This record gives sequence, structure tokens and C-alpha cells, in this order.
Amino acid sequence: MEQSPGDRRPDRPWRVSIVDGDPDVRAALSLLLERHPTFAVVAVAEDLEALSGRAERPDAILLDWDLREVRSDDCVRRLRQLHAGAVVIALSTRVEQRAAALAAGAAAFVCKNEAPAQLLAALFGQAGPQPGGKAESISTQPSIWHSP
Repeated sequence: MEQSPGDRRPDRPWRVSIVDGDPDVRAALSLLLERHPTFAVVAVAEDLEALSGRAERPDAILLDWDLREVRSDDCVRRLRQLHAGAVVIALSTRVEQRAAALAAGAAAFVCKNEAPAQLLAALFGQAGPQPGGKAESISTQPSIWHSP
């Protein structure tokens, strides 16, 4: 039976889909989220079309705000059509995109240059209280997208 994003229960991880044009970023995000039992990566895609055919619906979508094939504000609208109830968190290397992403309907914005803790905090903020969850489990390492 297919689950809808609105059926978030404390007895299962929060389902997260990743849409990013960079395979290294997709891999880094997947690795980061796999380390936290609160989250389960249910789809990893390079564009919206690849995400549209997925049977399992995400609770959250990490969206590369700089996808080339469509305007980014269209991405949020399209994702809401495809996955009603899913939270969209916009990601970009350009911090100046924050206002546009939030105005277009993203629930949160995380700059890819920030530490992984910022992304996890945004996800935890959208997922709500987690039974037995501890903030100490959030990594404070430097950015996962760029090597030193």
C-alpha cells in the first residue's frame, strides 16, 4: 500500500528524496542521511522527471535550487503536484538565492557551503520531535560538498 507524505508516524523514518544535478552532491547527501535512523532516503534523482515515477512518496525533498532544465520556482510547484504534502528544502551554493527559494514555497533553504549540521537541523525542524532523538547526533563537520 502506498503511503502519503502526510502519514508521518514516529514508528518509521522520515522518507527523503534527493534531487540534485551533481552526482557527488547526491552521494554525499545520501551518505549523510543514511547515518541517521530518523531519515530514510527513498529516491535519488538528477532531475524532476526521474523523481516523478517513484512509487514511494517522500515526506521531504532536498531540491537543488540550481537545476538547469526548469526555473527553480517551477520546481517547487511541480514537486507539490507530484508529491502532495512533501516538504521541499532548497539547496544552493549561492546564499543570495535564499529569499527566492522561500518566496517560491520552499520550507527551508540551506546553502551547500554550510556544515552538514545545517541541513540536518533543517530536516529535523521539518520532521518535528523525534522519539529518543538527540541533537548531539548532528555532525559539526565542515561542508560535505567541498573538500578542504
